[in-house]
Amino acid sequence: HVQLVESGGGSVQAGGSLRLSCAVAGYTSRSNCLGWFRRTDEQEREGLAAIVIRDGRTYTADSVAGRFTISRDNAKNTVYLQMNRLKPEDTAMYYCAAALGMRWATLLSADYHYWGQGTQVTVS
Repeated sequence: HVQLVESGGGSVQAGGSLRLSCAVAGYTSRSNCLGWFRRTDEQEREGLAAIVIRDGRTYTADSVAGRFTISRDNAKNTVYLQMNRLKPEDTAMYYCAAALGMRWATLLSADYHYWGQGTQVTVS
């Protein structure tokens, strides 16, 4: 059973930065893709960035490209989302997710099998 635990959310002023972490447990294969998503009460789940664990290929949504960067530390089984120049509209619950057996970086939520509980980001 795959478990994902997000951390690093919080409150920040507009223009500030946060780094979210997602600790992953329960699998050893690197043939997976991990992604970050967010959701608000007004908006459906939005894919932000994804990374292929094996080779580090990434895919970042246009809406956050240039401000958000996904990375991974395979030794720590952790994926990060560095968020810079945050805006009030970035306020949301942020989730990481795992797509098992996925060989490319995908932002389609339907491709993902396991989800974390989320971490709240509030930008004022």
